[in-house]
Amino acid sequence: MMSAAIPRKKLVEAAPHASFDLNAIVKTFPENADTLLVDTRLTDEDEASGRVFRVYHPTPAHYHATCDEYLIILSGRARFFMGDREPFEVGPGEMLFFKKFTIHGMPEILEHPLFMVSVDTPRRDPSDIIFVDPAAGTAASFVQALT
Repeated sequence: MMSAAIPRKKLVEAAPHASFDLNAIVKTFPENADTLLVDTRLTDEDEASGRVFRVYHPTPAHYHATCDEYLIILSGRARFFMGDREPFEVGPGEMLFFKKFTIHGMPEILEHPLFMVSVDTPRRDPSDIIFVDPAAGTAASFVQALT
C-alpha cells in the first residue's frame, strides 16, 4: 500500500484569482534592511510563485537551481548582469528573463528605492539561492520576508 504524499504547506494561500495593489504593497517595506533584499510573496503555487521585493544592497553573483525567473522593475535603477552579458542599466518598466542555472546579480544600485516583481516558474523555494562564491552569503543573509 502506497502512502499518500504530504502536501507542501504554501507560504501564501491564493484564491482562484487575485488582484494586487503594487503601489500600496511597496509602501509597507522598511527603509533599511540588514539582508540584501526584503520580499513579500503574492502567490505560492507549485506552477509558479510571485513576489514583490526591494533590493537594499548590491547582490553578488548567484543562480537558482529549480526555476526560471522573470523580473519586472517597478522603481529605481541598477546595473544588472546575467549569463555572459556585460552589466547593463535597468529601470522602471523593464522586464528581465533568465533560465534556471543562469548566473545573475546586481553589482551597483544607481537609484533607490529599487523595487521589482518576480515570477518564478515553477515555484522557487526561498532557500534556492546558490552563490557563485559561497563566502558571499546564504539564503538567510540574502532575503528576509516582509513581516
